[in-house]
Amino acid sequence: MYYLIYPLFYLLSLLPWRVMYIISDGIYGLIYNVFGYRKKIVRANIELAFPEKTVSERTKIEKQFYHQLIDTFIETIKLITISKEEINKRVTCDYSLVDQLYRTKQSIQFHAGHFFSWEFINLAIGANIPYPFLAVYAPLSNKTFDRIIYDLRKKFGTILVPANKFRTHFKDYVSDIYSLGLAADQNPRRTQDAYWMPFMGKLAPFVPGPEKGAKLHNTAVIFASFFPIKRGYYKLEFSLYTTTPNDIPLGKITTDFKFFVEQQIRERPANYLWSHRRWKWDYDPAVHASKLFEH
Repeated sequence: MYYLIYPLFYLLSLLPWRVMYIISDGIYGLIYNVFGYRKKIVRANIELAFPEKTVSERTKIEKQFYHQLIDTFIETIKLITISKEEINKRVTCDYSLVDQLYRTKQSIQFHAGHFFSWEFINLAIGANIPYPFLAVYAPLSNKTFDRIIYDLRKKFGTILVPANKFRTHFKDYVSDIYSLGLAADQNPRRTQDAYWMPFMGKLAPFVPGPEKGAKLHNTAVIFASFFPIKRGYYKLEFSLYTTTPNDIPLGKITTDFKFFVEQQIRERPANYLWSHRRWKWDYDPAVHASKLFEH
C-alpha cells in the first residue's frame, strides 16, 4: 500500500502552493459544512474557553480554526518535497538564543502547545539548530501513513522518539547535550499523576513529565510559540524560561507554561487545536487534591 500512496502524495506535493490552497478550500467546505468533523467538540471547547464572546464571534473562530486545520494537512503533503531553503523562507525565527545556550553545553527542552503548524516548525528547528533535536511522536495506527509521516518529520535531522517507548529510547541521548521538543499541554494517561490547574476557566490535567525531566536533567527550558503570519508562512518565537529548573518550586514550571499557552490562545484563538478534548477529565478532590496547583 505504501508504494501506491506515497507516489501519489509525492506528485501532489509538486503542485504549486496556490493550487494546494484551492484544494484546501474545497476540502474545508466538505469537512466543515458537510461532514462536520468533530464540530461538536470544537464548538464546546471554544464556548468553554470564551464564554464572554458572542455566538457570531465564536463561530468566526471556529471557521478560522477549520481553515487552519485543513491547511495544515495540505501543507504536510507539500513538506514531502520541500527544501531547507524553502522552509527558511516560510518560517521566520531568531535562533540566536539556542545558539547561545549551545555554547554553554547545557541541554534544552522546548515546551510548546498544540498550535499550527507543528509540521513546519519541526522541520525548521531540525534544520537550523546546532543541537541534536529530539521530538516525541505518537506512531499512527495505519502503517503506511505512519511511515510517510515518520520519514517527513526526520528529513532535516529531527530524531523521533516514540511516545510509547520514550523511557527506553531517550536514555540513549542523555549522555551528551541534546534538545527535546515537547507538546507540554498534552493530556496525561493517568490523571492521578497529573498536575491539575485552571486552564481557560476550567480545571484540566497537565502532564508532569516535561517539568520533571527538566529538573532531573537540569535542562534549560524554552517556551516556544508559533503561528501563521499569512497563508503558508509562519513565525516561530523562543522565550527563555529558566536555565536553573531545580531552583523553581514544584509545579511552577508547568503553571507558568499554562499561563503562557493561555496568553497565546487569547491572542490568536483560531491557532489552537480545538478538536482535541483538552477538558475530557473531571477533577476529583478525593483523588487529585494533592496535585492541584492554582498559583
